Amino acid sequence: MNRRKLKAIFDAGFEAVLNLFKSQAKMAIKQSEEIEELKKRIKALEDRLGQNSSNSSKPPSSDWPKKLRSLRTKSGKLPGGQKGHKGHNLKMVTVPDSTVVHGVSACCKCGSSLMDTEPAGYRKRQVFDLPPIKVEVTEHMAEDKLCPRCGHLNEALFPKGVSQPTQYGPRIKAICTYLSQYQLLPYERTSELFSDLFGIDIAGSTVVNTNRVCFDALKSTEGNIKQQITASPVVHFDETGLYAEASRWWLHSASTDYLTYYAAHPRRGKLATDEIDILPKFLGVAVHDGWNTYFKYSCSHSLCNVHHLRELKALKEFDGCKWADHMASLLIKIKEAVDKNRDITDRLDKKSLEDFKDRYDKIIAQGLRENPPSKARHGPKKRGRIKKSKAENLLYRLKDYWKQTLCFMYDFEVPFDNSLAERDIRMTKLKQKISGTFRSGDGAKTFCRIRGYISTVRKNSLSVIDAIQAAFEGNPFIIVPAES
Repeated sequence: MNRRKLKAIFDAGFEAVLNLFKSQAKMAIKQSEEIEELKKRIKALEDRLGQNSSNSSKPPSSDWPKKLRSLRTKSGKLPGGQKGHKGHNLKMVTVPDSTVVHGVSACCKCGSSLMDTEPAGYRKRQVFDLPPIKVEVTEHMAEDKLCPRCGHLNEALFPKGVSQPTQYGPRIKAICTYLSQYQLLPYERTSELFSDLFGIDIAGSTVVNTNRVCFDALKSTEGNIKQQITASPVVHFDETGLYAEASRWWLHSASTDYLTYYAAHPRRGKLATDEIDILPKFLGVAVHDGWNTYFKYSCSHSLCNVHHLRELKALKEFDGCKWADHMASLLIKIKEAVDKNRDITDRLDKKSLEDFKDRYDKIIAQGLRENPPSKARHGPKKRGRIKKSKAENLLYRLKDYWKQTLCFMYDFEVPFDNSLAERDIRMTKLKQKISGTFRSGDGAKTFCRIRGYISTVRKNSLSVIDAIQAAFEGNPFIIVPAES
């Protein structure tokens, strides 16, 4: 075999071996990328399994039945009522509705009769109970009189609201609405309660109609609440999922310490908030959880720091981020300083502000060093931006929105968190757990209007049943603005 043939065979063999090595190298790289991707997926699943109400936005009802470490710190106080706390207990009344005397007829020692002996004194005990509840029926009789002079028939008018031969009064209607919209009883159980307690049979359809009447009666009141919220200096905003008409809707809330407004809408984004028409006209400080739609409005913004504390706790527990622990401690320390000075001033002094801001910036810088920006994408090539880790996302949010994060430090009227809004939407989630869904969009809107009115009444320390009854009587409660 000549040299040329040997060279050709050698070259062919070398090329085959080289291709084999290249193929194995590609397979090894692909395998490495797949392993890295699987590691990320496993990490994400482990993080999800480790989430609870203390380190994420999950509700407490989703927690496993085990003790969780709360974000709250020890106050040093013993459980129960504190010193100086005004307690409430059942006290005797001066004039009872009825008195029952239990006499002594004979001496229990010698058997002598004591029937004619005056008592030396009395020991008193009072029992508080409800008498059997009976529905009171009032008959209205309108007179008809013929004029003796001209013969015209004159008919007296029935009172306003008395329009049917037989009907339920405003108190029963108020209790119907109270049970279904505030206590969240299903229609059938509401009917059973009326039968058991009051001895009357109210159909489920009657409860539905009563709610609709209340909805109509509260139209102007809802408009008044909405108008006052729009004019408020600080308003809490939030949104949550709501099911109606067998599809996903959204509940949008806007609230203050004394007002609550709810709106049910098929959409979540700017189309919905524009139609609700509070944010487009709002000029105060909007407190929220950082949802991007809120930033599309020109009002001032403040971010919920309880959300930040949950995310920081998750980064510390799952990723061991030291900066997260430092940031959480700093935010709590700033809050303590604000709470300490709230009663004597409306802002922190300049030195404290500069010191807290400097420490805030240093922790952000520390976090950026611990979590450098992602430069390479693992796995198959994809278009678009490189996905950031949770630590990067939170870091850049705290860095870019530092004014909104620390807004409570510069303005004492702005709260540390958005807990008020979360409390206001909590009962809506409970309603969904009980009923599953609203059969119609109108049902969801009815619930929102009545529930917003009830929440406003509660915030103003008024009786819910009395306020609902006032709505049926055409005189619903309307809060008077603080300026007046």
